[in-house]
Order: sequence, then C-alpha cells, then structure tokens
Amino acid sequence: MKKALLSFAVIIIMCSMQIQKPVKVIFFGDSITRAGVTPGGYITLMQEALRGKTNPEYELIGAGIGGNKVYDLFLRFEDDVLSKKPDVVVMYVGVNDVWHKQSAQTGTDPEKFIAFYTAMIKKLQAAGIRVIVCTPAAIGERTDFSNAQDGDLNRYSNIIRELARKYSCGLVDLRKAFLDYNLKNNPENKESGILTTDRVHLNPAGNKLVADLMIKALSEK
Repeated sequence: MKKALLSFAVIIIMCSMQIQKPVKVIFFGDSITRAGVTPGGYITLMQEALRGKTNPEYELIGAGIGGNKVYDLFLRFEDDVLSKKPDVVVMYVGVNDVWHKQSAQTGTDPEKFIAFYTAMIKKLQAAGIRVIVCTPAAIGERTDFSNAQDGDLNRYSNIIRELARKYSCGLVDLRKAFLDYNLKNNPENKESGILTTDRVHLNPAGNKLVADLMIKALSEK
C-alpha cells in the first residue's frame, strides 16, 4: 500500500513538473519589428530576458517588413500570422502610415487605418488569439511638439488606444512611453539620439525600453 501511494505521489510530482508547450508570440509590423530580431533588437532582448524563467516558455517570432503600413499587414496577414497558429500577436504599425503621407504621399487615411486594423483584430480574436496593440512611438524626439508629424502620430495613437479599449486588447503605449522618457532624458530637445538612431528606428536604449514594456504586456492577462 505504501509503495502504491509513493508511486502515485511520484507520478503526481512528475506531471506537475512537465514543461508546458511554449506560448507562440508573433510580432507583426514594419522595419522596427524586422530590426527587433537582430542582435540587440527588442525581440532578441526579450528572448534573452525570458529564457528559462517562465513556464510555459515563450517562442518569439518576428514578422516585420520594412516600409509596411496597416494595409500591407492586412495583405500578408493570413500567410504570416494566422497560418502560424500563434497564441499571441503583437501588432506594431502606424509610423509609415503617418510618415509616408509627407515623404511619399502614400500614407493611410484614418478611416482606412481603422478599417484594416479592426478587421485584423476581429480575425485574431475569432481564432482565439490574444491581441496586443502598440501605439507608434516617434518620428522625431523633440519634446516641444515641433516634430512635423506629432499631430498625426497623436491622432493615430488615440485611434489605437480606442481600438484596444473597444476590443479588450492589451496595449503597449509606446507613444506615451517615448514622450515621457524624452521629457526626462532629452533636456537639449534633440531630434534623435535618445531612443532612436534616426528619429524612428530604435537605438540600444530604445530597444531596451520597448523590450521591457513588451515583457510587461505579455505578463498581463
């Protein structure tokens, strides 16, 4: 009887110690996301920080393409996201939708931005996939709102915040986080070099900040 009880206890302990299936997370976005998987990129930093420290562990996959806007994400959504059957999708888009209005006259109107973004959220949630959305961080780091695209970035960030509220998505408010960080660490009101290399793409400090915020968002249920 004692041997049977001992064997049963061992089985229970072994079952409780089994490693669960990794949580598959896809980061869906533009060149900022593409750079995230390079050495020192925010996705790489997340992998290093999370490895061996969670059960289940996380499988982090970058799906970023340079120059992408929300419409481009929508076009490759089935192949690059849904077909991979992720547990979580982090959507980080919006910079090019704003930036390309001025640089190439190919930006995205707010109404179309909402329509494509909403369609992807609904498809993900219908498939039982957790959605985390991110506001576009910066096109210039000046803190006096003299960056040319500040107005549009704020407008599109508000759109994403409202979509997060409406559809109960996780939210990484990078727009607010970058502004708060620059208010504390950019006393000379520099256009870049605080969190970005070129007003948009992340430097080491920017990657570290984004990685920390993403890890926090993943841990929230």
